[in-house]
Amino acid sequence: SSSLTEVKEFVKRLRRQTDLCNMTKTVRALLSNTTTVTVLRSGLHAVFSEQSLHVTKNLFRDKFRNPKKRQKNIQFKCLKNLISSLTSSTDIRDLLSCFSSDLQTFVIKPSRTKEAFKKQASDFMLKWNLLLSTVGKILTINRTDSFG
Repeated sequence: SSSLTEVKEFVKRLRRQTDLCNMTKTVRALLSNTTTVTVLRSGLHAVFSEQSLHVTKNLFRDKFRNPKKRQKNIQFKCLKNLISSLTSSTDIRDLLSCFSSDLQTFVIKPSRTKEAFKKQASDFMLKWNLLLSTVGKILTINRTDSFG
């Protein structure tokens, strides 16, 4: 029984690793085409000026009504930093380094305890996935050329 559980966990990890490798290959191919990157960057900049993304911003803010506890929209900061780094480099290692640096600054360093880190990391991931889903929907519906 325990061996079966371990095998299932191993298969899950292997699938995640394979998914990440395939995603990396796809992203590298897209980033090597400067025209695609330019169109994508302009689409992403347009997304930030549209009203539909403001609904997501408001959703993040509504969770913290107390000004002392209000979230600083770190997901938006990370996404904007990632988009601005697309201007200077399309190397996936540079983009991952930028994102890693933001995670270090906004999620890992502010956490004082293991429990605080878990809470901060899970909150970040939930909101990051929501933000990327919203951006993906906007690009798909309104900016099909940017979505590729």
